[in-house]
Amino acid sequence: MDELERRQALAAFLRTRRTRLQPAEVGLPARSRRRTPGLRREEVAELANIGVSWYTLLEQGHDVHPSRHVLQSLAQALRLTTAEEQHLFLLASQELPAAKMIVEEAQVTPALQRVLDALTPHPAFLIGRRWDVLTWNRAADLLFHFHEPYPPHSRNVVWRFFQREEARKFDLDWERQAQNLVAQFRADYARYPGDASFQEIIADLQRVSSQFRLWWEQQDVRGLPDGPRTMHHPTLGMLEFDHVTFQTSITPDLRVKVYVASPSTASKLEQVLCSSS
Repeated sequence: MDELERRQALAAFLRTRRTRLQPAEVGLPARSRRRTPGLRREEVAELANIGVSWYTLLEQGHDVHPSRHVLQSLAQALRLTTAEEQHLFLLASQELPAAKMIVEEAQVTPALQRVLDALTPHPAFLIGRRWDVLTWNRAADLLFHFHEPYPPHSRNVVWRFFQREEARKFDLDWERQAQNLVAQFRADYARYPGDASFQEIIADLQRVSSQFRLWWEQQDVRGLPDGPRTMHHPTLGMLEFDHVTFQTSITPDLRVKVYVASPSTASKLEQVLCSSS
């Protein structure tokens, strides 16, 4: 949407969230009889501790630019859900606060776990915004050994790709895949400026890997790494996959990564998984 459409969408969203609330729901006393449902603009402004005139301009779609602090105050005043708060920030061209994103990353629902498990023997796992692996199925653990610690960022896909010596031997096109991974990670990093958790792992990667440091300084940016992947397992031999990534309905920051095995590869994985169950 263009700028005008975005402002209109933001205004409409605020109006609908305001009209669904009653004073008693937000701790305000009942006042004179109301001609329209919901809270009044001055009540929202009072709850959010902002000026009535300024809030009115925002709700009318004028060219005003709320800060992150103001948006957080409005989200609290309007009793927005996590999804609604994220929508508010996006409509206002602001990134969701890092603390909220961390909470969302941790929302690994039983349904998501069942989906991953049902994809076996195709390796599948769930990552958050910083590329930390949140959960996985047995096939993914067989392939990537997520249960093995590699401190201080044991669950991070990028850290593990550079730090696990097995990864360099396992992936037949490790260098190209590593460069792609760095470029994809930089693209995601740009979405969360000032996020200390990103800055910490980037600093550690630059410290331990001259290759990461070189490729990071090249400023390359790429999209998600979907496509064919060929790997050589030390006991299973050659493995072939089609790699795809899906966003979840919970939040775009949660992504499911699936390695769809070829028939011969799926057969190999099934045999090992069945023998170890």
